[in-house]
Amino acid sequence: MAYKILAINPGSTSTKISLANDDQLVFVADIAHSREELSKFKRISDQYHFRKQVVIEELKNRNIPLNFDAVIGRGGLAKPVSSGVFTITEQMIIDQQQAIHQHVCDLGCMIAYEIASDIPSCKSFIADPGVVDEMEPEARISGSPLMPRMCIWHALNQKAIGRRFAKDMGTSYEKLNLIICHLGGGISIAAHSHGRAIDANNALDGEGPFSPERAGSLPAADLIRLCFSGKFTEEQLLKRVSGQAGLIAHLGTNNLKEIINWIKAGDSHAELVVSAMIWHIAKNIASEGAVLCGNIDAILLTGGMAKSDYIIEGLKKRLSYLAPIYVYPGQDEMQALTENALAVLRGERIAQDY
Repeated sequence: MAYKILAINPGSTSTKISLANDDQLVFVADIAHSREELSKFKRISDQYHFRKQVVIEELKNRNIPLNFDAVIGRGGLAKPVSSGVFTITEQMIIDQQQAIHQHVCDLGCMIAYEIASDIPSCKSFIADPGVVDEMEPEARISGSPLMPRMCIWHALNQKAIGRRFAKDMGTSYEKLNLIICHLGGGISIAAHSHGRAIDANNALDGEGPFSPERAGSLPAADLIRLCFSGKFTEEQLLKRVSGQAGLIAHLGTNNLKEIINWIKAGDSHAELVVSAMIWHIAKNIASEGAVLCGNIDAILLTGGMAKSDYIIEGLKKRLSYLAPIYVYPGQDEMQALTENALAVLRGERIAQDY
């Protein structure tokens, strides 16, 4: 009998769910939520019942009974953990709710836990949450002891892409040195050394290059002056760093296809802003080459923006000297979640204690 695995992956404006028999996806649903729908919720945690009901209704509409061997959610932003699969616990959920960083991915863990709790012998997991921390000690130290570096990154997708590339090359992820860049609304870049991401940026708070929705690293003194200018509240400034920054701040939209159409129509300002984004992405990728001492087997580009020839060609122009570049457009997080849960069910991997 095949294992039935439900995966749940909440995003900022959608909820993705999938059902698999072993590693074969039976369906993937991407349920969009309008900004009007979500605007009535003051906090991300307030969306919980709404998001859960969306999942239940989708399964009901497809005549799928609540009878699974495992439910796996996209991991939330609780305390830093090692890479791998974790059994969801009540303490994990409490830590998420009390964490400084709040993200909609927290809801995937909560929904998976509650659905599985009502099904006899059903297990609930998360895998490679955004707070996976494998950084070397040097990577944690910033110029101020008050603000040590931390990583919040696209660990699930980056790890899955690293393993897929290794399989394509007939080797293992643990034998390779890779620089992997997830190009999405936020951009995370990590140096992977023999199976460990020894350096990665805090993509949630905007560290690194600016992106469609993040400001990237900013001039520290100017940011401090802005904080004390009296012109903005704390909440407004946080949004200017993450959410209403990057391409949105410069061009009024994060729709890359639309922006590139403007460029093709002769919009020189849009062309300059996108060129600057490519410039800073490439600069940050190249800097991870120093972390790996120049021993780089490949650079892997993934995420939604990796579907754009305009972005990819711009990055190749600046990075081809450094290492071979391979592109894995989009993100296959539903498959990655499914495969992680299946490995535990089959006894190929042990679910870690949180």
